[in-house]
Amino acid sequence: MTVKRFIAGAVCPRCSEMDKIRAWRDDDAEKQYRECIACGYEDEQSTVVQAQPQELVTRVNQPHSSAPEGDTAVINFVPNPGSTKH
Repeated sequence: MTVKRFIAGAVCPRCSEMDKIRAWRDDDAEKQYRECIACGYEDEQSTVVQAQPQELVTRVNQPHSSAPEGDTAVINFVPNPGSTKH
């Protein structure tokens, strides 16, 4: 016998009623079900763990193919000679 349990605080996506959603799981079919007792909304999800998607290729996660453009120069910071505070 399948035990259907109410989900406390859950709001139905169709009728927006609170505390009317109940859920149960079918391990043989590897599915999880939800239904609203107020409007009859039904939903099912797979309980099988799926592989994680590959990360999208972006400019942030790719190594640089060349050195940065421009000349490099050394900058020396000289204290203000007119300043009397140390």
